[in-house]
Amino acid sequence: MALLSTHGLTAHYGQFQALFGVDIELGEGECVAIIGSNGAGKTTLMRSISGVLRNAPASVRLRGEEIGALPADEVMKRGISMVPEGRRLFPSLTVEENLLIGGQVRKGSGYWTLERIYALFPILAERRRNPGTALSGGQQQMVAIGRALMANPDVLLCDEISLGLAPVVIKDIYKAVPLIRESGASMIIVEQDIGQALKVADRVYCMIEGRVTLTGRPEELTREAIHVAYFGVQHA
Repeated sequence: MALLSTHGLTAHYGQFQALFGVDIELGEGECVAIIGSNGAGKTTLMRSISGVLRNAPASVRLRGEEIGALPADEVMKRGISMVPEGRRLFPSLTVEENLLIGGQVRKGSGYWTLERIYALFPILAERRRNPGTALSGGQQQMVAIGRALMANPDVLLCDEISLGLAPVVIKDIYKAVPLIRESGASMIIVEQDIGQALKVADRVYCMIEGRVTLTGRPEELTREAIHVAYFGVQHA
């Protein structure tokens, strides 16, 4: 049984349909990457899995339990935590307060503590008393990841964590991925950067306009197949 799966998942914003029968699976201990250009439906997929968008109960399952219709706080209590696109830190709170909020929804002990977040991202320990929004974009992204980890999730959803960041900062952030996986969390990473996604993922799903167009292990996928699946066109 998959740890997390979607089944014929559809999603709408009013009259606009954003997802069309999406089926994905995440196994225990896996890192899956979702790639695709802007408007492919990647963020909508993350919002649907995390409960921000409500769906048919059976369209999202966690260890076989139907969670598609549950609100975000209930989904989080069951072990799914999201690093949202745009970071969404609380501007009136310090770095440490932003981190501590992440641990309030899911009760009980787990691997991730404040000390372990600071060991993962040492710069945050130095800036712990600063307002979260006074940090650089990369440091804010580290806070957003730390906040999600403080819930000690079984599944960590990362939505566009490299967006708008300098390559050197992206490298630092992605260094954390193996350590996060070692802690026991399975991961879904949404990424526009194909190269980055292929480096960290066990399996890849490519999306265009709300549909999965390709799936496979990075070593099985040719450049040509990825290009067609990502852009919907053959090379000239």
